[in-house]
Amino acid sequence: MQELLGGKFGEMSTLMNYTYQSFNMRGKSKVRPYYDLVANIAAEEMGHIELVANTINLLLDQTEASRDGITPPLNFSGMTGNPNHFLNFGLGAMDDANGKAWTGDNIFNSGNLKMDLLHNFFLESGARMGKIRVYEATQNPVACEMIGYLIVRDGVHQEAYAKALSDLSGVDVTKLLPVPEIYSNNYPAARKYMDKGFHRILYRFSPDDYKEISQIWNGLSAIDGSEREVQDGPPEGGEVPDLNPAPPLFAPGVDPEDIAEIVKRLG
Repeated sequence: MQELLGGKFGEMSTLMNYTYQSFNMRGKSKVRPYYDLVANIAAEEMGHIELVANTINLLLDQTEASRDGITPPLNFSGMTGNPNHFLNFGLGAMDDANGKAWTGDNIFNSGNLKMDLLHNFFLESGARMGKIRVYEATQNPVACEMIGYLIVRDGVHQEAYAKALSDLSGVDVTKLLPVPEIYSNNYPAARKYMDKGFHRILYRFSPDDYKEISQIWNGLSAIDGSEREVQDGPPEGGEVPDLNPAPPLFAPGVDPEDIAEIVKRLG
């Protein structure tokens, strides 16, 4: 799950690739639909980082600690996963599956529009591959729910970049889809979002910007032939989890009585 956040094909990589490409794109006014596409997808990736991080936090929440006074409260024996979750991240989301810091080396920004779009298509394909593999490796319902949703959304971004490349080059890149060659509706947690049409919607994340993405995101879906749609505004979100305190980690490190006193002072 950590790799889906900060790995080579993780959400941090997609966000930062598209962000830098949109910042640095030259001749924006001449290639406006492509700029709008890259910048708009970058905005969605910020939400994906929050979604994956909160899922990781939910998986780590309420981790049992010793209460017998003998066993160390943070006993790692027999524990799977990475101790960095406990030692350095306060039972929270880390960067990647190996505890390595995310690196700017994962950013590709050539300045050449075709190359950047090709890279983005490759990046979304790798992201989709990673999520499918993690989905196959877990039965956790929280993890499956999140991954199912993102398999569908990665498919949208993959198809959007394929369509952009097709329009730009005259080569129908959408014929490669899906990559990997397994359809999202094979996964129950993804199928429910396919049934709602999430695979054909590209959300527009600004009321005043990114208006030309509809010049690219139009026509029929390469997956099932349904009509592609640009929808103004972000998708409906959910509640941000309120994680439980973890006293052995001194997180948040404030006594409950102190919190009550602070609340009292604030009125």
